[in-house]
Amino acid sequence: MEYVTEEEIEERTEKAAQVTPITPYYSIILVVSIVVVSFVQIATDLEASVIVAGFVKPLFLAGEYWRILTSAALHAGLMHIGFNSYALFVLGRLIEILSNRAHLAVVFLCSVIGGNILSLVFGPDAPSIGASGGVIGFLGYLTVYGFKRRALLSNAFLKNMLFNVGLITFLGVFVIPNVDNFAHLGGFLVGAIYGLVQIPRDVHEDPRETDGLTNIFGYISIGIFLLTCLFSILLITGVIGLPYTEFQ
Repeated sequence: MEYVTEEEIEERTEKAAQVTPITPYYSIILVVSIVVVSFVQIATDLEASVIVAGFVKPLFLAGEYWRILTSAALHAGLMHIGFNSYALFVLGRLIEILSNRAHLAVVFLCSVIGGNILSLVFGPDAPSIGASGGVIGFLGYLTVYGFKRRALLSNAFLKNMLFNVGLITFLGVFVIPNVDNFAHLGGFLVGAIYGLVQIPRDVHEDPRETDGLTNIFGYISIGIFLLTCLFSILLITGVIGLPYTEFQ
């Protein structure tokens, strides 16, 4: 009879997670959602869409609180949506394979909110749009995952996450203009804190297993963002008109 240690069982489980085909449904849903909204922006009026549904801070403080979410569905053009869609899919797929798609949905929604709150408190008054706060929340979550599961993962995993953190910080601060770095920082912190709470400290626990409550929060989070995208489209196309957006 072959004796298999707990460590070997865990190692085999981790390897199985890497090769088992998993369709990243939530990642696909998020990418398709923001791409659809972006094409509606381009087809109507890109600049006007930012005023109507972007994170315009004076309007948010005046009572248009939905902007903290609708701004994440908007993007500033093809390059912006292309980069965020690619990063969202790559990092989101990793979370769905190594962890659980419920965590992906919760991290994305909470990171968007957390990023915009930090931007509101510390950032400039310029309007802010884009899903990058949520995407970088994925990076925060995966960085903590790489640290907590470092005994079971290649050293390259954590190094790659940290390299991406450094690269995005460098580009946002020194290279690319008009980047909301506080939204990025807020998103990263929310994703990292969530990872510290949710990713098991015990390496023998399977991080892909979630309880019923976490799954419910995952459904709610993905549902809220889908409704946010629909609401954004209705705002951009003028189907829904709101008083504060007439400040021009």
